[in-house]
Amino acid sequence: MKKYNKEIYVPDEMIGKRLDVVLAELLPEFSRNRIKKWIIDGSISIDQEKKRPRDFVEGGEKILITIELAESTSSKAESIGIEVEYEDSDIAVINKPAGLVVHPGAGNPDGTLLNGLLHKWPELSDIPRAGIIHRLDKETSGLMVVTKNLIAHNYLVQKLSERKISREYDAICYGVLTGGGKINEPIARHRTQRKKMSVDSNGKDAITHYRVIKRFRAHTHIKIKLETGRTHQIRVHFAYKRNALLGDPLYSRLMIPAACSKGLEESIREFKRQALCASRLKFLHPTSRKEIEVKISLPSDLKNLLNALENDRDFSE
Repeated sequence: MKKYNKEIYVPDEMIGKRLDVVLAELLPEFSRNRIKKWIIDGSISIDQEKKRPRDFVEGGEKILITIELAESTSSKAESIGIEVEYEDSDIAVINKPAGLVVHPGAGNPDGTLLNGLLHKWPELSDIPRAGIIHRLDKETSGLMVVTKNLIAHNYLVQKLSERKISREYDAICYGVLTGGGKINEPIARHRTQRKKMSVDSNGKDAITHYRVIKRFRAHTHIKIKLETGRTHQIRVHFAYKRNALLGDPLYSRLMIPAACSKGLEESIREFKRQALCASRLKFLHPTSRKEIEVKISLPSDLKNLLNALENDRDFSE
C-alpha cells in the first residue's frame, strides 16, 4: 500500500455544487464512486469535519485527502515486442498479436502483454493493470488502448462503461449469412464447462452488431461491432447462432467444405485460432476530447485465409 495525501481548497467558482461533484472535478484521476466512498468513510475531510457526498460547498473550504492506495501493478517487466499504432503522453494504441496473453494469471505468470507494457513504459507500474482497460482473448489479434496516467485511465474506463468506445472486428464464420443484424443474448459462465461462456437467461446483457463483407461458398467474412464487452462475447454469440468462428478451438469444430480446393482445405486445417481481429478503435481522447480513430490491416494469417477462400474454385458470392 502507498499513502496519498493531498490538501486542496474549494475554488469560488464551485460555490453551491455538491461535494462529490466538486471533488470529481478537482481529482480527475479518481472515479466519482471511489471519491464518494472516501467521503463516507472519513478519508476525505472538509475543514477537519466529516461531510456527506451530497453536502454543498460554500467556497474556500480546506479539503484534506488521506488515503492508502494499493500498489497498482506488481508484475515484473519483460522485453516483449509491442507494435504501437498510436501514442501520445496520455494513451497508446497497440496491436496485439495472436498467441499473446493480456494479463498474468494461472498458467501464465509472465510473458504477457502486461509484462511487456511495463518494460516499454515503466511508469505504467503506477496505473491499475498497467493501463489496460479492456482485453482480447489470447488467440484474438488486434487493437487495444492503454492509458498512461490515472486521469486518462479514469476517463476511458468510464467511457467504456458508458459504451462510448467503438470497437470493430473482422471475423470469418462458418455458414453463408444472408445479411447483417444484431445478436442480443445474455452471457454467463457455462454451467458445467468452466473454461467456456454460454448464452444464459440469467447472464449479463450482451449485444453484438454485425454486417456481411463477403460471402463464400461455406463461410462469411463479417465486420462486428461490440455494444457490450463480455468474456468471449463474439465467439459465444456466433456459436449460439450456429455460425461459429472458423478455427475457434473452444466453440467450434473443424469443418471442411465438400469438394473444396486443396489450397482451401490446407488453409483451414492449418488455421489454429479463432478467425478474429480487432481492426478498428474509435474514442474521444481523454485530454483533448478530439476523436481518435485507429485502423489496421488484417494480420497475414487472416489475409492468407481470405485469399484461400477467394481462390477456391467453387466459391460463389
